[in-house]
Amino acid sequence: MPSFDVVSEIDMQEVRNAVDQASREVANRYDFKDTSSTVELNEKDMAIRMESASNDRIVALRQVLEEKLIKRKISLKAVEFGDVEDAAGGRARQVADLKAGVSSDMAKKINTHIKNLKLKGIQSQTQGDQVRVSGKKRDALQDVIASLKEADFDLPLQFENFRD
Repeated sequence: MPSFDVVSEIDMQEVRNAVDQASREVANRYDFKDTSSTVELNEKDMAIRMESASNDRIVALRQVLEEKLIKRKISLKAVEFGDVEDAAGGRARQVADLKAGVSSDMAKKINTHIKNLKLKGIQSQTQGDQVRVSGKKRDALQDVIASLKEADFDLPLQFENFRD
């Protein structure tokens, strides 16, 4: 019986590269001179921490980071930016959390979306942080993939393990 898995993963090496590139660009750009702006990746907490002299520099820092993430093919749906906070000494700070894996709530939404397609012989079930979709016909599974790509979930979805 053909099947595939719906997952949401982040390539941490690409995120690391994007953060390094953003940090290097900030160190060299004139508009960030004397602001002691930093961009750091905390892999344990799956978060990116940005700090700068003011709120407008944080906005510019975020823009640089977003450009580097997009260039590295990391979806911005996988990044959840927090509020800009005031830090000591009149500085500003912002934390961006990285979202990986399909949460149970999101898995329910995906399962409901697949069921609402009313395709014959298609079943979906949650398995940990992924959703397994199986069916009798390969064409029906490809229709499910096309529909999931069109639907706007708050996660970047990948389709893996397609088996006949």
